[in-house]
Amino acid sequence: MSSRFVVFLIPIVVIAIFWVMAKSEKKLAHDPTHKSFFERNGTVLGVSFILLVAFWTLFLVVLPYLYMVVESFHPKLPFNQRGGEKDVLTLEQYKSFFVTPTDGSWNVNHMGAFVFTIITSVAVTALNFAICYPLAYYMAQAGTAQKVRLIMLALIVPYWVNEILRAFSLRLLLASKGLINQALMGMGLTEKPLDFMAMDVGLYVGLSYAYLLVMIFPLYNAIESLDKNQIEAARDLGAPWWKIHRDVVIPYAKPGIASGCTMVFMLAAGSLAAPQFLGGPSTLWFTSIVYDFFFQAFNWPRGAAYAFILLAACIAFVMLMLRLFKVSLGETIK
Repeated sequence: MSSRFVVFLIPIVVIAIFWVMAKSEKKLAHDPTHKSFFERNGTVLGVSFILLVAFWTLFLVVLPYLYMVVESFHPKLPFNQRGGEKDVLTLEQYKSFFVTPTDGSWNVNHMGAFVFTIITSVAVTALNFAICYPLAYYMAQAGTAQKVRLIMLALIVPYWVNEILRAFSLRLLLASKGLINQALMGMGLTEKPLDFMAMDVGLYVGLSYAYLLVMIFPLYNAIESLDKNQIEAARDLGAPWWKIHRDVVIPYAKPGIASGCTMVFMLAAGSLAAPQFLGGPSTLWFTSIVYDFFFQAFNWPRGAAYAFILLAACIAFVMLMLRLFKVSLGETIK
């Protein structure tokens, strides 16, 4: 990617950030108590913030993805042949996802790994929501301040440990001679150890545990701002607990639910450590395939094509969640 293109892209990104900010300020202009971005931060600090955001957006988001997309349409060539006659735009890297280049048969392994990754990520997202929603509701609406602080501390402290170490510890717990199997056999619930890894139990547990905080904090922030009088009014009118959640809490917390679900899904689909350490011997995770193309086979064009396919699936899931919960992208970051 040429330096001229980067220089051309910098003012576009800065102008886009200014345009988004101006549009947001225009929506809030009717509020007499509202101060503009530069009034709150000052001209120098405001411009510095914008330039930092532009730098982050351009060099850490836009350019890497653009490079990945451009690279995915090139053949695999030695470095000295890049830019030569053989370096032409092609769809071969995307075609290889569906058809094996060697024999022309359907690429069942890679397509199966992609489907398995997406389905597992959706299941992990649903499991995380089922675990985090009751806890977030208790913290936001029912728990005392002291209990909420203790729960927050209990949630955050385990994440001081590195993700790889957490995955190893879970593997030790779920191993054939691990604590869980020993406890099950000791209580007489099983006669022989259960192979949790082969059943992908370790994979589900590891991914759910890894991104627990990513789900619970958006839920907590959304539910915490709900007026408790609405819940009390629903109870006074005789509504059962499940109707209160269905008709009062969940509709109000839709932005937080959409935000948590999309982040957990995208992080789970792009996870590498947990599937490698906690997946079974026959578990083929799509991100691991992408990693192998980049760092084992050194086939960057094909790895970029596979990465873009995964990115497109994640974006489609985000759009689906926004449409399902009928919220805009801006509402999910409030």
